[in-house]
Amino acid sequence: MTKALLSWFVVACVLFLAQPAVCADWPQFRGPWGMGLASAPGDTGKIGLPLRWSETENVRWKTAIPHRGWSTPVVMEGKVWLTTATPKGNDFFAICADAETGRILLDKKLFHSDNAEPLGNDTNCYGSPSPTIEPGRVYIHFGSYGTACLDTADGEVIWRRTDLPCRHYRGPGSSLVLFKDLLILTMDGVDVQYMAALDKKTGQTVWKTDRTADWNDLDSDGKPKREGDLRKAYATPLIVEANGKMQMLTAAAKAAYSYDPLTGEELWKVHHTCYSGASSPLFGHGLAYFNTGFPRPELWAVRVDGKGNVTDTHVAWKTRQAVPQIPSPLLIGGMIFMVSDTGAITCLDAVTGSEIWKEHVKGRFAASPLYADGRIYCFTQKGQTIVLKVGRKYELLATNTLDSGFMASPAVAGKALFLRTKTHLYRIEAP
Repeated sequence: MTKALLSWFVVACVLFLAQPAVCADWPQFRGPWGMGLASAPGDTGKIGLPLRWSETENVRWKTAIPHRGWSTPVVMEGKVWLTTATPKGNDFFAICADAETGRILLDKKLFHSDNAEPLGNDTNCYGSPSPTIEPGRVYIHFGSYGTACLDTADGEVIWRRTDLPCRHYRGPGSSLVLFKDLLILTMDGVDVQYMAALDKKTGQTVWKTDRTADWNDLDSDGKPKREGDLRKAYATPLIVEANGKMQMLTAAAKAAYSYDPLTGEELWKVHHTCYSGASSPLFGHGLAYFNTGFPRPELWAVRVDGKGNVTDTHVAWKTRQAVPQIPSPLLIGGMIFMVSDTGAITCLDAVTGSEIWKEHVKGRFAASPLYADGRIYCFTQKGQTIVLKVGRKYELLATNTLDSGFMASPAVAGKALFLRTKTHLYRIEAP
């Protein structure tokens, strides 16, 4: 077994052990392993996803989705669940579609807000956090506007919460994560910044942990010196097993953290100077990979065996060359692939951080890329999907176009891609 293959096998085992026994087709943002992979790490079998499509080719169905939402669809038991909200954030909905036909089975208003705070730009919306699903239950989240658990059979509300404070300022963005009997929320706002775990059966709070970053922006009264984004973040956590212990990796403003997901105890952290990060972490090769956020993001590789503040002792490498601000990267074998917001696609050595290759494609990107069948699928805000071959040199395989652009990340079930554009949900599948 080669050194690269052995390393990939170890990562696959670690990630497999960290997963629940029941694995949905696409149970959460970035899929079953939380890292944008459509098949298990190290699995060389072919899924059979289509390479090419258009509005007239390989579209099994296309369904209009009302209002506005950037949440990734989740797929299980023949149903596709997603969220949407009115453009000004007054009403918030859960939508369920039949996976075979695209027919809308449920369009249910869950929450209302008379005074949603204006977003201030068009990058985000009020329906950005992705649901998560398990057999019999789907969990829906709109940040501080509301969190709910629905019965997947009939869409009835099992429990709901509207009392978890957070001033999102530019709208919510972090998605839900399930771990054992816990539903984990990330609440990084202008006013408060914390993680919380709810009992998934009842919705009651099990633990709550405040962020402990060194803000360095307080006046003599202990309040932030100026209004703005400096304490915000939008990233979704990643739960892994490392060194025989479960760790929850999470990127936030001014710091990135590891917590015990069962208790919320902070295990270690690294400090940085950025904010408003949206990219989710990666894990492999004994390293946690964090994107630091705005205004000029860096990708940090951090050894996960530390305790306390490990900024000066456990950062293996960092880079700021063409690091995305919004899309999450991919870890495939010994390589990290990134697509920046402005179209720079970079391949890095995952262990050393050295650049293997970099190319630039036309388009702006917000959705996170997908790995499947030895390919990387990258989705532009104008509706193009750029398909690349995974390898140590750049190789373009196809460019596909749909009528509207991508803000939501993709989902996969069987041999089908479920793609959400700004206006529609598609099932893309070869005959």
